[in-house]
Amino acid sequence: MSETKKLKMVSSVSPAGATPGEAGVAPAASKPAAPDPEVRAVAKRRQFSAAYKLSVLEQADRCVNSGAIGALLRREGLYSSHLTTWRREREAGALAALGKQRGRKAKATPEQRRIAALEAKNARLQRELEQARTIISVQKKLCTLLGLPTAEEALEDTGSAS
Repeated sequence: MSETKKLKMVSSVSPAGATPGEAGVAPAASKPAAPDPEVRAVAKRRQFSAAYKLSVLEQADRCVNSGAIGALLRREGLYSSHLTTWRREREAGALAALGKQRGRKAKATPEQRRIAALEAKNARLQRELEQARTIISVQKKLCTLLGLPTAEEALEDTGSAS
């Protein structure tokens, strides 16, 4: 049973010989003790910078035997799993990316926004042009299959007739 529940139970019981008006008063012995002045440490996840990880890995690579690596880990307060993970990251090239600053990206200048808008418009127009070219080529093929004159042939016929 928790200490607070015990205190509530003791305080709800009236002391022997108490009058009805004093029934809610707890005896002096059951008052809670003064709060503990000791500040308890709150667990916080450790974060290691990329430079620190690389320096520890370099030190571990220079160690000749496993006893030296164990001493390094004890001195730094690390686990062998840290070394394993950091070595994998180093091989994958992920530690270089860890050194980058976090947070909001820099705002684009008005010129950069204008360039981005123009590039998006250019890409959209390129797609529309490709669609139009595809439609025209399909129409030409259809005209030749059906034996109809194409638009170019029709223009030549009207140009020569006038």
